[in-house]
Amino acid sequence: QVQLVESGGGLVQAGGSLRLSCAASGSTFSINAIGWYRQAPGKQRELVASISSDSSTNYADFAKGRFTISRDNAKNTVYLQMNSLKPEDTAVYYCNSVIIIATGPVPFGSWGQGTQVTVSS
Repeated sequence: QVQLVESGGGLVQAGGSLRLSCAASGSTFSINAIGWYRQAPGKQRELVASISSDSSTNYADFAKGRFTISRDNAKNTVYLQMNSLKPEDTAVYYCNSVIIIATGPVPFGSWGQGTQVTVSS
């Protein structure tokens, strides 16, 4: 089973950038699809972006044009580059293993602690 650990969050000013990392352990990472999710206080967890084993990607509308998901299979890591950050991007960001079906990615792994992203105005 793949274990995922998020890192790279922090406090940034509006308009700034962060790159989040999702580091995986396990021998199946290279064929695993990964999704980034976020959850703000009082809100439901929502998909940010996903990347499949062949590096095809999907983005939530709020992420398009600002965020980029990528993977480095040699390093067993998936990244989320976040640019032009807005205060409403403030949330805990999680990564998880997903299966991509016709309607979009569905997480099936366990949720970790995530990494906090705080964007000040």
